[in-house]
Amino acid sequence: MDLTDIQHYAIQARVAAILGAREFDRVFAGTRFAEADGALLYVYAKDEQTAAEIEDHFSLLIAEIASKVLQQEIDVVVVLPKVLQ
Repeated sequence: MDLTDIQHYAIQARVAAILGAREFDRVFAGTRFAEADGALLYVYAKDEQTAAEIEDHFSLLIAEIASKVLQQEIDVVVVLPKVLQ
C-alpha cells in the first residue's frame, strides 16, 4: 500500500523528534517514506550514499516508528536511491 502524505509526515516527524533537526536534515533531506508491502517498508533517499547510511544506521528506528504509525508490523526497511524509483 502506498503511504499517504499524513503517514509519511508522521514517520518523518517522529524520526526528526528523536534525531534532532541538524542530524535529520543532514540525513533525511529529500527522503520519502513511500510504500508498505506486508512487513517491508520502502524508503527513497536522495542518493546511494544516503540510502546506505539510512539503511545501516536508522532502519531499526524507522521500522519501530513505522510500525506504530501504520499500525502493522514492519520488520524490514528497504532504502533505495531515488534514481531507482
